[in-house]
Amino acid sequence: MPYIAATSRQELDAHIDRLAAAIVREAQKQDYDAAFAGLLNYACTRLALTIVRSRFGAMRYWLIALITGTFKNIADEFYRRIGVPYEDRQISQNGDVDLYRQYADEIAARD
Repeated sequence: MPYIAATSRQELDAHIDRLAAAIVREAQKQDYDAAFAGLLNYACTRLALTIVRSRFGAMRYWLIALITGTFKNIADEFYRRIGVPYEDRQISQNGDVDLYRQYADEIAARD
């Protein structure tokens, strides 16, 4: 969950904005729109590994579990906040997959 104190946001936002701008610049050098994905993956991976190295030194299982969980939570929250509304809009514009409705009706009938 990305909800941190305003003072921490102020400390980090300018750095994040500079990193984002650098990723956009690098992605624009590529010949396809999704080029930013690999750059974003690299930046997030290296950021996590750099923090572990600087803060804890050696990698430990609990750090692997914590970082994996953090990345999973990032993905889940992003999908919940951005992906779900997008998908819902597409369903309303284009129609749903018929079998989803059938299964949803069957599940609702069991109650």
